[in-house]
Amino acid sequence: MTLSTHRPVLYPDSDGQPMADNTRQFQWIVLIKENLECCFADQPDVFVAGDLLWYPVEGKPKIRVAPDVFVVFGRPKGDRGSYHQWEEGNIAPQVVFEILSPGNRLQEMIQKQQFYQRYGVEEYYIYDPDHHQFAGLQQVDGELVEIEEIAHWTSPRLGIHFEFTPESLTIYRPDGERFLTTIELATERATAQAEAATERQRAELESQRADSERERADSERERADSERERAERLAAQLRSLGIEPE
Repeated sequence: MTLSTHRPVLYPDSDGQPMADNTRQFQWIVLIKENLECCFADQPDVFVAGDLLWYPVEGKPKIRVAPDVFVVFGRPKGDRGSYHQWEEGNIAPQVVFEILSPGNRLQEMIQKQQFYQRYGVEEYYIYDPDHHQFAGLQQVDGELVEIEEIAHWTSPRLGIHFEFTPESLTIYRPDGERFLTTIELATERATAQAEAATERQRAELESQRADSERERADSERERADSERERAERLAAQLRSLGIEPE
């Protein structure tokens, strides 16, 4: 009798590669990933991931890639060790970002483009912060085609807007707010908190002033009432003496 030796297929959660090769690449990955999380924070069916292995085909763990950032519409938020497409309604990431480092080779980028095209990515954005080069590709009839007007491009899927100039790449949220770094977000929050505290203090001072005004008015009314009562008592005394007060 022959016993089955079938072993379950393993899908490692790590490919042994670092998330980034340098601080600049890491900063851009975090900037894009965290701001996209903020953009879709209120949409429970939008999953955003950074440096997560994506396995598109069940039973073939060697077919995989770990985009720097990817976005999946139609899948719930939540923790994952890796993205198994067949367990996710067979929904592929629709948008992918790659941030280049000096270690990235042209052949590697070509292979990734072919991978993304084959497995259904709709939008693919590549930024090289060291050489300040930015490119985008969009799926047209099953092929990823370069976006010619990338300098002032709005992502059809994400709604975010890119402004690429010779000096900088700036990304804007659908509401028009600029993508902010963690430090900028913390500074903005601290500024908002300080402004709110100042506004509370102003409101408290206004309330105290209003209370003082009410107290002064009450005091004035009480004084006027007291003066009127004193005058009425004096007039009554004069009348009792037969003198009609003027």
